Amino acid sequence: MQKGFNSDVMYRGMSFHVQTEDWGREKPYLVSRVYQSGAVIKSVKTPYSEVLSRLQIQDPNAIRLAMREQHQQILDLLVSGQLF
Repeated sequence: MQKGFNSDVMYRGMSFHVQTEDWGREKPYLVSRVYQSGAVIKSVKTPYSEVLSRLQIQDPNAIRLAMREQHQQILDLLVSGQLF
């Protein structure tokens, strides 16, 4: 099973790596990090409670869907120049 999502993105001639992962039930958060040259330059941490109330889904795949959505949102913000 895939633990998270990873993407490499070029923006304005710079290379970024975006990683989103599920910290699990013990630490109920979805965490996305943006790396440049190996250093974390942005981190987004979303609690399960926020994700599930926003989605209003009881589907067992809700966390996976939310993780995919968060990852895509970070990518969209990055390439649109709105992340920083």
